[in-house]
Amino acid sequence: MGFSFLFVTGLSGAGKSQSLRVLEDLGYFCVDNLPIPLVPAFAALSRDREGELSRLAIGVDIRERGFLREFREGFARLKAEGHSVEILFLDAADDILMRRFSETRRPHPLSLSAGLPLTEAIREERARLSTLKKTADRVVDTSRLSTAELRIVLGKAYASHEPEEGLRVYLLSFGFKFGLPMDADLVFDVRFLPNPNYEEALAPLTGLDPRIWTFLLSRGAEEALAEFAGFLKRLLPRYAAERRSTLTIAIGCTGGRHRSVAIATHLGEIVASEGYTLRVAHRDIEKEESRYKKTQPPLPGRVSPEEGEGDPCGPGKGR
Repeated sequence: MGFSFLFVTGLSGAGKSQSLRVLEDLGYFCVDNLPIPLVPAFAALSRDREGELSRLAIGVDIRERGFLREFREGFARLKAEGHSVEILFLDAADDILMRRFSETRRPHPLSLSAGLPLTEAIREERARLSTLKKTADRVVDTSRLSTAELRIVLGKAYASHEPEEGLRVYLLSFGFKFGLPMDADLVFDVRFLPNPNYEEALAPLTGLDPRIWTFLLSRGAEEALAEFAGFLKRLLPRYAAERRSTLTIAIGCTGGRHRSVAIATHLGEIVASEGYTLRVAHRDIEKEESRYKKTQPPLPGRVSPEEGEGDPCGPGKGR
């Protein structure tokens, strides 16, 4: 029995390292920058652990000399040996890539190897990889994706769904002012609830703080939550009956900090209690954190928001 190989490649700065971290969480054994000629040998060595290493994700990029020729040869050899082989190509707009390299202060690989200025390096790499992009099994543009959204996109594409697992539900809070999530199947708008942002004592908090939920409860949130929950209790079994593997539900308010976070958190508890595999992420919860830093009171025991509000490509950097 062969392995399932996923080659993760694309433009430098488009999010390869972050994607490999997500894939590792999804059960892949991940190796970054493994020279292409060594991949068949790596597969042979891995046969001793075939029960443990069924899915392998390998990050490759243009820094390798003879990259395209060796990649085509290695790809063909793995297929000939009976392995399943896919290519995930990560892309992003030129201006986004320039901003990311500027923020991280890391040089582009072609700036190092060919001495090209950043603009020319991005243009040259895009040209060199154009053929590979056309042959990729999946192209993901990370220009507008936060880490939380990247997790959802890759999770829906590459998570291992055993038959008994059933429907996997993703709940994503967001702010309409920052744009709709790209991968949402359903969108709930909770801007009809009073905005805690206009309450001086509550504005610095987030929807993870119980004080926000207390405020919303007395202003219609309980009824709204019951309506959303009732709707999903009727709808989710129908998606499951159609053998749908994943469903992304986006819940939005104006800024994605208070109302949507609170509703997503409490709705998640209800969905989980129904037995569905669940992941909750808050895309925009920290987008405007700097506005509140001077006024935010200390919150002992505050639950940290899930990772996922920053740029998926910059090493350790958010937008």
